[in-house]
Amino acid sequence: MNPRRIVLAVSGGIAAYKAPELVRALTGAGHNVRCVMTRDATRFVSPLVLEALSQHPVGDDLFDSQSGEIDHIAIADWAEVVLVAPITANLIAKLARGITDDLVTAVVLATRAPLLVAPAMNVNMWNDEVTQRNLAALRERGFETVGPDAGDLACGWQGEGRMSDPAVIADAAERVLTAQSLSGQRVIVTAGGTSEPIDSVRSVTNRSSGKMGFAIAAQAALRGADVLLVAGETPLATPFGVDRIDVGSALEMHEVVLRELAGAQVVIKAAAVADFRPREASTLKIKKEDLAPDGGLQIDLVRNPDILADVCTEVKASGGKQVVVGFAAESHDVIPAAQRKLERKGCDLIVANDISRSDAGFNVDENAVSFVWPEGEIEELALLPKSQVAAELLDRVEKLLGERT
Repeated sequence: MNPRRIVLAVSGGIAAYKAPELVRALTGAGHNVRCVMTRDATRFVSPLVLEALSQHPVGDDLFDSQSGEIDHIAIADWAEVVLVAPITANLIAKLARGITDDLVTAVVLATRAPLLVAPAMNVNMWNDEVTQRNLAALRERGFETVGPDAGDLACGWQGEGRMSDPAVIADAAERVLTAQSLSGQRVIVTAGGTSEPIDSVRSVTNRSSGKMGFAIAAQAALRGADVLLVAGETPLATPFGVDRIDVGSALEMHEVVLRELAGAQVVIKAAAVADFRPREASTLKIKKEDLAPDGGLQIDLVRNPDILADVCTEVKASGGKQVVVGFAAESHDVIPAAQRKLERKGCDLIVANDISRSDAGFNVDENAVSFVWPEGEIEELALLPKSQVAAELLDRVEKLLGERT
């Protein structure tokens, strides 16, 4: 991730206590963070904490210059994005009217950088028509928003008004900082393993965590794509800006992908789909005492539909220009197997990875893949974080899209 310059402006709401976690999320992603605060914000979180975490002095006084320059101008010019989190109803109202009576409002008004705000307040304050009118005025001026979420509020009420999780806000900041190179594109990503029921308790599945597919969906959303993530069984949280449909079996995934295909420009099949399913699944649990004492359980398996092949067939039959990418998770004979798969399926690119490696593939955060092309070219990537593998893949998808316009 390229380090960027982010100004975090903290206003005086109870959600300010989450500011240190937000600084950690941003600096943990490699970014350079400077913090400014309203005077009321210092009642909820110490400037010293944010200074220690950001490794920069924290400003809370419009007239206390720390640099020898006009601080609010210097900070505003330094920023590549200004993130206000939390932003209270009071601060929304002041910014909507251009009031600059402290360091935070002066920085926001002076900057030419993109602006992102994370509202946090009581549900009634949030729903008040004045607040909504003021927020609409900010959006008309180009402010981006993230949240708020619904849930239990510090005041004892329930409903919308809780500041979004710091990790979600950090993802939103990444999106603001990322070139929207996939804006206007609909991208379908499949991820995770399917589960084929044997009975009401047991199933045939695999060890796929879904991390690779989720990383692709997250990166596509950062680039401005309209992303649909079709997820098998996985505990992973939905990436920011991504629509998600959860499925269980290969049949369910097949139905969703083929149904959504016509509206998509890109399909990336990263899911580990079970090749076989039990011919019949019991609606009840199969009990051992119901089996012969010396006998086992025989399961008749049948083939599942080939989602990738059916997508490619549909694209060709309809004369579509969709870019279709498949994955080949192999334990041996990796590149030849991927080349054979590419020829059988007819997709634009196969991403091959060796699942026998303990440091790549299933259930880890890194992957070592090869891009296998129809013309015979093989591109091998070193072991990289899955987020970076996703970025490399989408760079190539964008090139293919450009060739088809």
